[in-house]
Amino acid sequence: MHCHNLPPLLLLWISISFKVCIANQQDFASCMSTHSSPGYIQDFKYIHDPTSPSYPNLFSSFQQNLRLNFTSSSKPAFIVMPYTETEIQAAVVCGKKHNLQIRVRSGGHDYEGLSFLCRLPYIVVDLTNFRAISVDLEEETAWVQSGATLGELYYSVAKSSNVLGFPAGICPSVGVGGHFSGGGFGTLLRKYGLAADNIIDAYLIDVNARVLDREAMGEDLFWAIRGGGGASFGVIIAWKIKLVRVPPVVTVFTVHKNLDQQGVELVNIWQNVASKLPQDLFIRLILQNSDRGEVEVLFDSLFLGSVEELMPLMEKRFPELGLAPIDCSEMSWIESTLYFQRFKPGRDPLEVLLERNVQAGKSYLKAKSDFAKEPIQDIVWDAVRKRISEVEIGIMIMDPYGGKMDEIPESELPFPHRKGTLYNILYIVQWTADGEAESKRHMNWIRELYDYMEPYVSSSPRTAYLNYRDLDIGFNEPGNVAYSQAAIWGTKYFKGNFKKLAEVKSRVDPRNFFTSEQSIPPLYDQGKNPLLFKM
Repeated sequence: MHCHNLPPLLLLWISISFKVCIANQQDFASCMSTHSSPGYIQDFKYIHDPTSPSYPNLFSSFQQNLRLNFTSSSKPAFIVMPYTETEIQAAVVCGKKHNLQIRVRSGGHDYEGLSFLCRLPYIVVDLTNFRAISVDLEEETAWVQSGATLGELYYSVAKSSNVLGFPAGICPSVGVGGHFSGGGFGTLLRKYGLAADNIIDAYLIDVNARVLDREAMGEDLFWAIRGGGGASFGVIIAWKIKLVRVPPVVTVFTVHKNLDQQGVELVNIWQNVASKLPQDLFIRLILQNSDRGEVEVLFDSLFLGSVEELMPLMEKRFPELGLAPIDCSEMSWIESTLYFQRFKPGRDPLEVLLERNVQAGKSYLKAKSDFAKEPIQDIVWDAVRKRISEVEIGIMIMDPYGGKMDEIPESELPFPHRKGTLYNILYIVQWTADGEAESKRHMNWIRELYDYMEPYVSSSPRTAYLNYRDLDIGFNEPGNVAYSQAAIWGTKYFKGNFKKLAEVKSRVDPRNFFTSEQSIPPLYDQGKNPLLFKM
């Protein structure tokens, strides 16, 4: 829900507030100059207001998802692109002083735009310049700044070692900051867990503009930012990660099948075996329209080993797929990160991982998510096939769990979707045609598909993944933020961990300065009184 859906009086209040904010731009700029590095403010190297020539292009670059509503009242008073910690600290100090919310942006894959849109007067802190990566081969660790992308991280690790990798997402243009702080998973999920499971330290700038490492912030806050969403608690500027071992040779395959009766049978078998396979084998499913005009299912796989090791395993555990050696390709782990983004390892250079733009280009998009605890019956996949055929780009991606994910308790991190989860589901619909009718048709399509799936997925609560943000499942209204209201969506993302997140929030940001439509609210106010809290 954005400004165009708000009541008229609230819209008027936002419009007036925004004009006041613009009138005070010089005050904010002076504040930033006072509190940050000298020399930058005068020539606008790192701070951009709506009068800056760079501002329109910077702001439009945020808009990867054309569905998001960009009105004059939802543009930031400033875009701050810091080069130093001091400049981020200044943004926090001056944001508080001048009643400007802060939205922190580290990448471009924000499904609901919460990192760069706001319904109150605000600034964007864009961490694009915070992208340094330092690999320590002896420790098998790395420090990575939040503005780096996953592709930049993978590239840096691979340039340092051919036997080290990191378990994070598939798309290389995703920003590290949001991905890590929401959990983060990819093809190494079953072997090594989430990205957040492999974070061992971090630097965070808190509401009082202090720079805190793990020891200084304490274990509760360090727990909260590894899966609870970092933007609720401060500005996370860097992460120390434990790198993981990968073999010199891995094997990938993608098997295409029509989602006909035989394809549905294979999906059913996959549901029963994928989460029980050895940890070295990850097979995800993608349901989509094929080039032939039929709905197909892709069996998309990474195996941490050779074809020679993979074949007997598949013949024993999933013979029905009919995998043959010719279907498989051996490559390095870093080449597999290209493969899953549909680049051509061996032909496309590794440097494509450094491309920061979203590969698919700009389109209208809506996403939703689920977790499956039990296999879903045939009749559902028949209905799904019919529904996917109704739109040009309607996709379901299912990532298997089990393995390492079964070994980690639900409360270990805020991300609770662990033992007993067979797989997660990501629903995506994309469209390119402009117009209210097209948007309404596609939004109805994905919401109806999501409603249809309700009896077959997790329940009490029906769960969702934080990094697949979805404002349909609930949001905080401007003005009053009640824990009980936020718990509607909070328990879907975090289950029983939501209350602890709110308790941490009460201690580290009791006035709720770091806030958004789906930020963690304080459980108590400063007087330990629950729970209706003024923004």
